[in-house]
Amino acid sequence: MTERRMALRMAREDAALDLEPPRTNEVTGPPSVRRHLDPSHGDTAPTVAASEEGSTSVMTTPRTSRTGPTTATSTPMRWSTCDDRPDPAAPAGLGAAGQRGALPQGGWREFADAPSLVAPEVLTRQLRALTADDAEVYNHFRQLWHANLGPIRTPQLTTLHEQLSTVVDSNLQFGDKAKGAVAIDAYPGLGKTTSVLAFAKDFHRREIRIKGTHTRDGHQRWPVCRVGLTGNTGLKEFNRAMLEFYAHPGNTRGTSADLSRRALDCVTSCETRLLVVDDLHFLRVHATSGVEISNHFKYIANEFPVTVVFIGVRLAERGLFAEAQTARRTTLVGMRPFVIDTDTGRREWRTMLLAIEQGLVLADKYPGMLADDLSDYLFVRSTGHIGSLMVLINRGCHRAIVTGRERLDADVLDTVSNDEDAETARRELAAALDARHITTRPTRRRR
Repeated sequence: MTERRMALRMAREDAALDLEPPRTNEVTGPPSVRRHLDPSHGDTAPTVAASEEGSTSVMTTPRTSRTGPTTATSTPMRWSTCDDRPDPAAPAGLGAAGQRGALPQGGWREFADAPSLVAPEVLTRQLRALTADDAEVYNHFRQLWHANLGPIRTPQLTTLHEQLSTVVDSNLQFGDKAKGAVAIDAYPGLGKTTSVLAFAKDFHRREIRIKGTHTRDGHQRWPVCRVGLTGNTGLKEFNRAMLEFYAHPGNTRGTSADLSRRALDCVTSCETRLLVVDDLHFLRVHATSGVEISNHFKYIANEFPVTVVFIGVRLAERGLFAEAQTARRTTLVGMRPFVIDTDTGRREWRTMLLAIEQGLVLADKYPGMLADDLSDYLFVRSTGHIGSLMVLINRGCHRAIVTGRERLDADVLDTVSNDEDAETARRELAAALDARHITTRPTRRRR
């Protein structure tokens, strides 16, 4: 009761903040690049997506501007950046009693509510006419766009989202029935976390859109809770991390049982339905702390009204499914790299390169720059891992911009280093492609 009284007092003190007018995090751009960076210029911004049928598609999302529509004569020009924060008057975190608090750990609200990043317009001849200051601003926003390109709707991501949706949306059992969990188990660099967070973001927005920002009891609705494990995470640390996500004031004191009860109170009060546990491979299952958390996960499945999604590497080998009850309740989902040993795999690889190519903001890019001229090269450099590929593309675009090359080719990409695993496997793949033992090009094209 003492904690609740203290929390309610904090809520009353914070209520005064609601009277403060909303602020925006905006920047002012040089006049000569206003038209190319203005988010109100046009109705939609392109979002790249790869279709499974072998064709490239572009999904569109509404452009958003925190200052409203602007005209060609308005000055100064303003545009949204990826650093935009939600309206300060919007709900922040809350604790067990529904009180206001700081944003949750990891900035989930900022991630889930952030407006879509708008791609700068591709300049060709106009680029050379920019002043040095204008070019610096334009290049900054291009690099910002390339660094945050995606997530690309590859067949792997689509399949994962379908399976997650099936499990989460069917987990509507009442409290006396345990809910099934999902374990995403795949090697690093295949986009596990990126894919799950994209699903969680869509799920968060859907729940808010359908059910509203607050529950019937007046608590703020938090459809998703995300917790990341570390090398020394024990039961108490795990529960504390959950409480920190909800900005609960009682996250620093009490026994493990006390923290667990508070976490359950937060989950039920905020009507959380999805719990994402990242980096589960850090959990030492056979150590005392690992056994405690493993048992705690079973307690969560029994008592918490959530679907747990585990993310990790080689989870089966680390003993996650050694206990029969956990194995029976957990659905194992993998993610595969791109492969080129079948025509279907080669078409998927080409489709993704076409989608990425379409999203690049380089003055001298051309159709087929990636999918035709660099297909084999990019597969060698990334070994079919989308994480390694996107790092290479991002760094290559940076080099193309700062050197004035304004396109991607082998000469530009040879100056860029990739992750160690990709570089190690590069020589063997390159030899096989050079000898024409394998190829990334489809043997036949679909009409």
